[in-house]
Amino acid sequence: MATKQKRINITCEKETIHLLTELAKKQDRSTAGFAKELILEALEKREDIALSKLAQIRDITTATRIAHNSVWK
Repeated sequence: MATKQKRINITCEKETIHLLTELAKKQDRSTAGFAKELILEALEKREDIALSKLAQIRDITTATRIAHNSVWK
């Protein structure tokens, strides 16, 4: 069955492949599906870190504060 999703090839060490395979088996999942889930989780964490850094930059004592109620009118 054809898929519209793009595919990528990843080269990993034998130990990494072994760990992915074993963890996927424990969850009764395919290795590729499990790897995809791990990649998505890592991307979300990186996004969270980047947004947190941006928030720290913007969170200064001289910043203008806007009340929650006035923003959502």
